[in-house]
Amino acid sequence: MNKCLGCGAILQKDDISKEGYTTDLNKKYCKRCFDITHYSKYIISNKKNEEYLKKINYINKTNDLVILTVDLFSIIDFENINISNPIILVFTKKDLIPRSIKEEKILEKIVTKNNVKSKIFISSKNNYNLDLLMNLINKYKTSKNVYVVGLTNAGKSSLVNKIVKNYSDGISDITVSNLPSTTLDFIEKKINDNLVLIDTPGLLDDGNIINLAQNKIKKIIPNKEINPIIYQIKHKQSIIIEDILKVDLFENNNVIFYISNNLKIERIYKDNDKLINLNKYSLNILDNQDLVIKGLGFIKFKKKCNIEIYLPKEVDFFIRNSII
Repeated sequence: MNKCLGCGAILQKDDISKEGYTTDLNKKYCKRCFDITHYSKYIISNKKNEEYLKKINYINKTNDLVILTVDLFSIIDFENINISNPIILVFTKKDLIPRSIKEEKILEKIVTKNNVKSKIFISSKNNYNLDLLMNLINKYKTSKNVYVVGLTNAGKSSLVNKIVKNYSDGISDITVSNLPSTTLDFIEKKINDNLVLIDTPGLLDDGNIINLAQNKIKKIIPNKEINPIIYQIKHKQSIIIEDILKVDLFENNNVIFYISNNLKIERIYKDNDKLINLNKYSLNILDNQDLVIKGLGFIKFKKKCNIEIYLPKEVDFFIRNSII
């Protein structure tokens, strides 16, 4: 049985509604990957997280090195991935982080488990730190197999494609998309006789705004360095982001938004009824804490305050000590 080179699904021509469908079993890519790559046409996979977690359990039995990729906007959620193997924690998309921010300070604030051998920022787009990452892989791998794991849209496939391009004689055309569940099964890519990278399906991030607002993907996911938006709050006002988030502030504060600059932000200085149809949450924020909206970004608060936020009910958030 042949696998699609783009997503790892077993090729089949019996059912167009199922993964791996192709009109010709001799083709290299399934119709879904072809449509994503050439027409930006996305077909949602019906796979559930339980299937992906089974693959994590399989990886745990190997004791092979794991490259755990984490997006800046999901920087805490890696702790929920139960991996017992040795890990290199890789924070992707360094090119999106403001250059004024020192990555060393972020890494110092991130507490990890004992099996995390190293932490590193990389950018597949700009080849940033890839040589250093390869040195770490060769240092900590326990066999020639190294698994690339992470939440969906964390940049796993982009990283594998770039390593194959830079460090091997092979060609890697793993399908890359901003939408969830693009990779559906293990995809092995030989780098050399001593190293095989294995791309894995992205773990679905329940509560991520990307799952809900797929029509706004190009706005929500930044495509260039973020320019933080700073507000000095002196009296009651509202900050509104498109039709997906409203933040009501009541006290003096400095508030910094780390989100895509493609999104429209509106500041209102008076009482208003915008977005009150969304779920309302009353929150207590402490000094130098971040409010993280899964998939959207985060808001840093300089001072302790009480706020109210309005969000779609399917979108999750959490509060953490500031990483910046």
